[in-house]
Amino acid sequence: MEGRNTPYKRRDSQLPFVTEHSGWRYHHVGIPTTEQMPGEKYITHLKMYVSGFETSLYGIEWMRFEDDSPVAEIIQKVPHVAFEVDDIEQALKGKEIISAVSKPSPGVKVAMIIENGAPVELIEFIK
Repeated sequence: MEGRNTPYKRRDSQLPFVTEHSGWRYHHVGIPTTEQMPGEKYITHLKMYVSGFETSLYGIEWMRFEDDSPVAEIIQKVPHVAFEVDDIEQALKGKEIISAVSKPSPGVKVAMIIENGAPVELIEFIK
């Protein structure tokens, strides 16, 4: 049902398909930057810094990458939106995956897909 080459047409007042029909919930937007930001936290295995998420009323997270970060180039250059899903494996079915499921911290699974040329992060919190 998604993508630019499908018959799905969204009206101005309509929520995105994945929110309205699949139960995905907005979590945050990640914005790449090359500038050092206040309160950065370093994620060693991804060779990147993140900031802003904990204090943003809107779920805005800044991301700054080391030159040799293993994170896909598109994620380093293009902002992404993140959705919480109930079952990440189910949510990934039929999607173009750019970053396979990983566990960046205890109780969290994440993966990145491409939708309409932009990265989208899927997050499952293990309960």
